[in-house]
Amino acid sequence: MSGRTSIVEALVEKFKTELNGTGPYTTNLYGNCKAVNKFWDEVNDYPYVCVVGGQEQREYLPSSFQWGFYSISIKLYVKKEEPQEELEQLISDIELVLKNTIVLTYGTLPGQETADIRITSIITDEGLLVPYGVGEINLIVQYQVL
Repeated sequence: MSGRTSIVEALVEKFKTELNGTGPYTTNLYGNCKAVNKFWDEVNDYPYVCVVGGQEQREYLPSSFQWGFYSISIKLYVKKEEPQEELEQLISDIELVLKNTIVLTYGTLPGQETADIRITSIITDEGLLVPYGVGEINLIVQYQVL
């Protein structure tokens, strides 16, 4: 499995494990987090989170060292009478998971861990799809290309 695929899968497992309604997180995903792209009209169980990889840029340094800067999109779907409140809570919980994840280990080999995870944008539907709420968090994950 490639480093990119492993990073996406590690994020999915992190969200499934952490977002269970306990501890500092109020959202319970009930395991509804997948590494596939679904649209809001394809989802049946809410809340639902999709983690989807995108483009990657490379930085080549001396001694054959390479940094990968991998774009990841996290799509968030909720359904309630007042979806914006639940969507904002889900966004806050995902932000907290990412903040508490200083290093994300995505494999068993030495060096298979992220160096940095940065949120580049957070977007919501601003209540246009009531009773559904749709959001997106975009990340840049920096990791050593092995």
